[in-house]
Formats: sequence, structure tokens, C-alpha cells
Amino acid sequence: MKKTGLLNPALARAVARLGHTDTFVIADCGLPVPHHVDIIDLSLVFGIPRFREVLAAVLSEVVSEGGVAAEEVRGRRADQWITDHLSPVEYVPHEELKKMVGEASFVVRTGETTSYANVIVRCGVPF
Repeated sequence: MKKTGLLNPALARAVARLGHTDTFVIADCGLPVPHHVDIIDLSLVFGIPRFREVLAAVLSEVVSEGGVAAEEVRGRRADQWITDHLSPVEYVPHEELKKMVGEASFVVRTGETTSYANVIVRCGVPF
């Protein structure tokens, strides 16, 4: 058994397969996901697990070059959660963000119910 890090086997496997410039999504429980994109569904009930907790846990194991969030999140609580962990953050209209989800390697669905708590993370390299 692992001592630290991501314990969910599907999530640990997906993160280990990421490369430079790959993208993945941390999402609230309502974000529509195209059928061809893998979903790692961590949602249990509304509010569990929280977006900010999942984002922090995943980003502790990933090198990121920044992220993309919905323009509509600006000034809301979820915007602070995103900018606390990612820089730079690009903002696009929510409808455009939903289209961009189709290009992601996978989506991590949380139990989050806060509006627009979704971010596309772009992977970097540690060297």
C-alpha cells in the first residue's frame, strides 16, 4: 500500500501517464463531459469531495504551466481556489471551456456544487 500521494488507483494511473502540454480537468459535479473523455469520478454526494481539496491533492503531484477557467468564475469563491493553485490562469467563456474539455486527457469529477468550479490544467515538465 502507498504511504503518501494519490490513493485512488485510476487517478494515480492517469496522472502518471501525463506528459508535457497534456491537459486534464478538475470539475464540479455538473460539468458535461464528452463521451470519448475518460472520467475519474470521485463524487460521493453533493459537496464531497470538494473541488479545492481535489485540486490541491492532484497539483501536489503534477507540474503545471497554468490553467483555463470560465470567465464567469471571476470574482467568485471558486476563482480564488483556482488562482491559489495555478498561475497563469486564462479565462474563456464557459461555453468555450466546455468545448475545450473534449481535448483533455481525462476529467476528475468532484462532488463540488459551487458554480463554475472547473479548471483545465496544462502540464509542464520538472526540468
